[in-house]
Amino acid sequence: MLRLHPYRYHRPETLDEALRLLDQHGDDAMPVAGGTDLVPNMKHGLFTPGQLVSLTRVREMRGIGVDDGTIRIGAAETLDTVARDPTVGRLIPGLAQAAGLVSGPQLRRVGTIGGNVMLDTRCTYYNQTRFWREALGYCLKKDGDICHVVPGGTRCVAAHSADTPPVLMVLDAMLELSGPDGMRQVPVNRFFTSDGVWNRRCDPRELLVAIRIPTPAAGVKVAFRKLRARNSIDFPLANVAARVGLDSEQRVSELRIVVSAMGSYPRNLGKGEDAAVGNRLTPAVINAVAGQAFRQCRPLLNITTDPEWRRAMIPVLVRRALTELAA
Repeated sequence: MLRLHPYRYHRPETLDEALRLLDQHGDDAMPVAGGTDLVPNMKHGLFTPGQLVSLTRVREMRGIGVDDGTIRIGAAETLDTVARDPTVGRLIPGLAQAAGLVSGPQLRRVGTIGGNVMLDTRCTYYNQTRFWREALGYCLKKDGDICHVVPGGTRCVAAHSADTPPVLMVLDAMLELSGPDGMRQVPVNRFFTSDGVWNRRCDPRELLVAIRIPTPAAGVKVAFRKLRARNSIDFPLANVAARVGLDSEQRVSELRIVVSAMGSYPRNLGKGEDAAVGNRLTPAVINAVAGQAFRQCRPLLNITTDPEWRRAMIPVLVRRALTELAA
């Protein structure tokens, strides 16, 4: 049986109190919301904080509403709440779809959208028990100095495995962060990095307070597709979010595609718009875009599934997403 190490649990009710606790305890403290990812990682010995600062009661991190054309979602809102919220479902249904496909229903009722955005990267050589990792000699992400995915590699390539960020990227969302230096906003498109050890451009003492999404203009549609071994609960083997803008004649005025689970960060795929902009989303155009996506994606062995099969599924997901948007 995997057991948790001893730690102290704090339950602040304000953002200032939560930030003060994180700053006071420094590297010995970690924030926790639903804990659906953090707690298993603690049981595996990947994190051993002496202080856990709960965010579930922080008032500033709750609520879903629309203000002056911007949708604000508190980071501590559960994924189930986001998936079922009528405002989200009406204005940005692609995000509701992505939130509703995270894990299983029990975990969605506990896990938060902020936790999904801040989700730690995953790797078949990292998300294991301490005993398993010790037998292999550890890795770049935790306790070791070698990469088992890329022999001789000097940079961790653990996979980004969250479902909502690709949709937030095509929606041009802004992340509202608060930390020791105050509040700031970061475009989600510039938030992630290629470093699998820490793939977020933020201080560990900063908290994601809210997500702000501009209401999509008329004619803009977003779709999301997820590939996983078991549709009931698994992490993604690949994700695709697609955004299409259509003019009055149903011709494509803009096209954006983001894929994730291919590497340490969600990736914008370019060049597909060359085949789509100015044209209607016919099967031929959709196939051309899907073929370009296939040429740009090369999955690694950081997930325990054949990378060539995952690559072959990318154009399938793109075709399904664009066919939905063209309907």
